[in-house]
Amino acid sequence: MAQPLTMYTTTWCAFCRRLKSQLATEGIEITEINIEEDPAAAQYVMSVNGGNQTVPTVVFPDGSALTNPSAKTVVQRLGELAGTR
Repeated sequence: MAQPLTMYTTTWCAFCRRLKSQLATEGIEITEINIEEDPAAAQYVMSVNGGNQTVPTVVFPDGSALTNPSAKTVVQRLGELAGTR
């Protein structure tokens, strides 16, 4: 994969920790951004989640975003983007 995924998180989010661990097991590289430390990131997350700061929010290399996806869903989406699905 040319570009890593971007995953917007918080330090206290158990769903974020779980997804991060599962993606690492799959060998999927991510760039993690803590929305509590980056106001612009928090604004972005709100813009794609109906005004809510819902994490994890995953942004793919094509700019599409998924909120609280499973690792399986992320793998499937990456396959679609790579043209293998």
